[in-house]
Amino acid sequence: MYFDFNEKSSILFLFFFHGLVFGKLLLLKGFQNDEKSNFWLSGFTLLCSFYIAPFMCGYADWYGSLPYRDVLFYVPFQQVLLLPPVLYYYIKTLLDKSFKFSKKDFLHFVPAIAYLIYSIVVFVTDKVVLNDYYFYEDQQDKDLDAWYQVAGFISLVYYLILSLKVYGQYKKIIYNTISFADTMLFRWAKRLLIAFLLLLAIRALFFVLNPEWGEFGKKFWYYVCFSLLFYFISIYGFVNSVRSIISFHEITSDTNSIDDVPTNVVANDIQNSNGYETQNLPLWKTRIETLMLEEHLYENPELTLMEVCDRLGTHSKKISEVINQGYGLNFNDFINHYRTKAVIHRLEKGDHTNVTLLSIALDCGFNSKSTFNRAFKRYTNQTPKEYIETYLKK
Repeated sequence: MYFDFNEKSSILFLFFFHGLVFGKLLLLKGFQNDEKSNFWLSGFTLLCSFYIAPFMCGYADWYGSLPYRDVLFYVPFQQVLLLPPVLYYYIKTLLDKSFKFSKKDFLHFVPAIAYLIYSIVVFVTDKVVLNDYYFYEDQQDKDLDAWYQVAGFISLVYYLILSLKVYGQYKKIIYNTISFADTMLFRWAKRLLIAFLLLLAIRALFFVLNPEWGEFGKKFWYYVCFSLLFYFISIYGFVNSVRSIISFHEITSDTNSIDDVPTNVVANDIQNSNGYETQNLPLWKTRIETLMLEEHLYENPELTLMEVCDRLGTHSKKISEVINQGYGLNFNDFINHYRTKAVIHRLEKGDHTNVTLLSIALDCGFNSKSTFNRAFKRYTNQTPKEYIETYLKK
């Protein structure tokens, strides 16, 4: 096969080849672990590899040689209407391992399917019916048409907004249902969304700098930047997929289940859930505080809202409302508040002179140093060391 391995084509070929490799690895990982998110990420990685193929092959002189030029003309490598929804569904399945693709979800892929049909019509007309260049009389790749690239940009914006909404909902539920929210998927999800945003930014930048998408010479650095981003997403996503991830659906279903709560308790609570009776708020607050102070539930580093609900014989909506309205906190911050007070009590006793701060924090329910430091500073406006120097150092 003819391929001119020059500086530009070789660099893009490395990304193209590694994209194919990681696409296959992610696909295998998806089958091995039965993780839907890996299937979507595999699809995204492969699509990104195909996306850079026209420019990689263009720098390798395919557009100047037959039959290679026809391959670039008639194969729709740049699926700019398919990439954004695939990345969106990767984020969606990453946060909810039990997400099921429904019929209405197919609507997100209608534009990409329409463009595929258009590409087939172009091929059949030129190569089967007329046996001559009709659609390609201008010898310009349809994938690089301005209207198509602009449509892809708009699609990218739209699905970034949807992804941010999904992440925001996930984050809100996590912080309202578990006491170890900081150790969840946020770091990778944040980096993924930042990469998504950067992808959008570099497309916008190059639209401004060079709107003529058919000019190869001015597009090389755009494709290098794009390749670096999808390479990062693929590798980091592959590493992340190895780790154990708690499903969004598992969390929400566990913490919202009322099957084990007595029927009369649920009925009374639901009856008052719309018109919340503020006179019951002090009573529920007292019950929760008693549970924390006497049984030290906060010392459990994996404490969930449902465990608190089970102890109090009610459903999660009730306790969530009490904590949100009565303390102005989400469940995660509420529990960390008690953990921080327990740490301060240990510090005032002088325990920090015998054991490390981290050991004290772990005993009080924190599961990481970073979470402890953030919670402590949120509560005291000081770091643990600053607090000791200010109030306890003699």
